[in-house]
Amino acid sequence: MAKYTRIEVATVMKETGMIPLFYHGDVELGKEVLKACYDGGARLMEFTSRGDFAFEIFGALNKYALAELPGMILGVGSVTDAAAASLYMQLGANFIVTPVLREDIALVCNRRKVLWSPGCGSLTEIAKAEELGCEIVKLFPGDIYGPQFIKGIKGPCPWTSIMPTGGVSTSEDNLKSWFDAGATCVGIGSQLISNEILNAKDFDGLREKVKQTLETIKAIRA
Repeated sequence: MAKYTRIEVATVMKETGMIPLFYHGDVELGKEVLKACYDGGARLMEFTSRGDFAFEIFGALNKYALAELPGMILGVGSVTDAAAASLYMQLGANFIVTPVLREDIALVCNRRKVLWSPGCGSLTEIAKAEELGCEIVKLFPGDIYGPQFIKGIKGPCPWTSIMPTGGVSTSEDNLKSWFDAGATCVGIGSQLISNEILNAKDFDGLREKVKQTLETIKAIRA
């Protein structure tokens, strides 16, 4: 079961402003990535479900986080159906992120009061997601829509919370464009946890990159 309620997860998303996205088939490397992000100040991690036996890897990483990283909230992304969402929630996923809006995923997550964030690309989809109980909508792919899309949505719907994913980098200019437009938080994958870092196992460098990115976000939103 999830350790954190959807309200608790949404609050941490809003407070920290960033969710690192990560997938790798090596559990031990995954633990090092988690630890580096945690030590850098991140309190959320989206494990992207994209490889064979990904659920087994997530289970091991979540057990590690619960035992060694107090306050670290793990969720799962790239979830495409209710069965997968249910499986990951059995393994303790604290939030579910999807590339598309699916009502079946909303139902199983809401039943257990687990936060779910669907990928939306229109105001109609966003409104439907909110009617289904969504706290924070995922804008995906973010680079296709851009910050102006968020600004446009926030005009008639100031209550809407949006998390762009895809096309978000760690540069100050890029982050500023998203938050100035009204983003609640951002999801960052390879721009934060790059293949270069993983191949070199530069976990100290990752820790510093996470720390600097969070400090940049905090300064932008001050």
